[in-house]
Amino acid sequence: MTPLLTFALLSSTFAQGVSSDPYAGETPAQRDARMKWFREARFGMFIHWGVYSVPAGTYNGKRIGGIGEWIMNTGKIPMKEYQAYAKEFNPVDFDADEWVKTAKYAGMKYIVITSKHHDGFAMFHSKVSDWNIFDATPFKRDPLAELAAACKKYGMRLGFYYSQAQDWNHPGGAAAGGHWDKGQDGDMGEYIKNVAVPQVREILTNYGKVSCLWWDTPVGMTKEYADELLPLLKLQPGIIYNNRLGGGYKGDTETPEQYIPATGYPGRDWETCMTMNDTWGYKSYDDNWKSSETLIRNLVDIASKGGNYLLNVGPTSLGQFPSASVERLKTIGDWMKDNSKAIYATTASPFKRLAWGRCTKVADRRGATLYLHVFDWPKDGKLVVPGLLNPVTSASMLVGGTRLKATNVGQNVEIQVPDEPQNPYSTTVVLKVRDQLQVVQPQVMQNIDGTLDLVPGDAEIHGSELQVEGDAHQENFGFWTNPSDWLEWTFVIDKPGIYTVSTEVASVGGAKFSVGYGDQQVTYTAPNTGDYKKYERVQLRRIEVKEHGKAVISVHAIADGWHPINLRALKIRPVR
Repeated sequence: MTPLLTFALLSSTFAQGVSSDPYAGETPAQRDARMKWFREARFGMFIHWGVYSVPAGTYNGKRIGGIGEWIMNTGKIPMKEYQAYAKEFNPVDFDADEWVKTAKYAGMKYIVITSKHHDGFAMFHSKVSDWNIFDATPFKRDPLAELAAACKKYGMRLGFYYSQAQDWNHPGGAAAGGHWDKGQDGDMGEYIKNVAVPQVREILTNYGKVSCLWWDTPVGMTKEYADELLPLLKLQPGIIYNNRLGGGYKGDTETPEQYIPATGYPGRDWETCMTMNDTWGYKSYDDNWKSSETLIRNLVDIASKGGNYLLNVGPTSLGQFPSASVERLKTIGDWMKDNSKAIYATTASPFKRLAWGRCTKVADRRGATLYLHVFDWPKDGKLVVPGLLNPVTSASMLVGGTRLKATNVGQNVEIQVPDEPQNPYSTTVVLKVRDQLQVVQPQVMQNIDGTLDLVPGDAEIHGSELQVEGDAHQENFGFWTNPSDWLEWTFVIDKPGIYTVSTEVASVGGAKFSVGYGDQQVTYTAPNTGDYKKYERVQLRRIEVKEHGKAVISVHAIADGWHPINLRALKIRPVR
């Protein structure tokens, strides 16, 4: 059966009223089987590569702010001027085998590359439009074909990023902020039909096995447009797709960008995508590189919350990985060579917080293996695992297998560890316990000076949309789109008295919310900060604590006129 006939049958099926989502009738067991490789991989490489690597962040002699692959939009570059960059795009140093071997050494299990970004330039030999690397550049090769062959050769899974909505070089394509060149004007429905659909068909037909499809920025997308694209997924049985298609489709994976959600996404598969510096596409002057320590600890942190780390590389116009990226990937690979067993095929930590690091686990009917990733090595030689009630079977160093003494002490497990860590970034201790895991989460209690910070990660969330964002250093509640969602903290007060309660809020619209303590509810209006990343401190109520013991504070949205707000920790301070 030819690909064209396959698509015709798929379109006919959809026209007869069958859901366009190929996984609409999928059972939980079928989904688990389909997602298995993704859940075990934990680590992948994102590659943003295109014509934008030629200007590399500079236009008309001026550095253009923002991320490199958005230079056409940010700099409002006319189509003809931008298209001229293709004549300078000749990546003669591109070596697909070398790229895949670099990812493989780093411990990555899959690669996702931009087949077409928002500039509409196809990084493959497309028959749909000559705005592609084969027809528009001196290169005259198809990098996706070469990368697909290298991935097959070295056992690396391959996925494609495709910008289905934004396209700044084909009439009718969407553009965030609106068009700036008359040549961009046109009918989006025609663009979807004549460019997006046939190009997605090409990338899902011509390059062998495609494990995932990474949609992006559904500007202007409707359910009708999405329904034209979704049936194409059947061309790659078992393919995974993300939550950025639009049209109300949630896809298979959440995609937090440039941050690690503090509590992950319980019940959802997810993948944090992140740059090594500040840009996705290459910018010649972006030298704000994350350290190898940060990248390794990010990988551990994400795995400990049940997610994957999709770490980006932005190759140059010659087809080279920046040397800073290669150096960091090698260091990660050195660490993974010793510690990958504590990353691959592990699941989320049973602990809400660990002061010294993170935990990943592998559990079965007989018990569990806990991989303790220690960032801050104990100075007294005693590693305390709080709230773990299971009997200890054994403890050892992952590297070298040195046996360690481990003892159940009350509700904790204490492990005697060497004086020095094996790795300055993260050292792994293996703890094996019997029976189904029993973990008592530590109570939220006052500090010695009477202060108390109720951080988002310690709250209980009630509802469907509200989530914890950020990292352990600066968490916030976000995605509070449903006013029926609410949250509460349970904590322990040791010292009766009068306390002030304050927080920081970011809002676009100035919605109202209420804070409740005991039988009292007080309503507040959130400051309109104009940006969800700009916070203002809000002094809330005073509370009187008449006796020590457990207390509960809740925060509710006021449905009438509700606009989402971002909320940080509640800070409780004694009145002196």
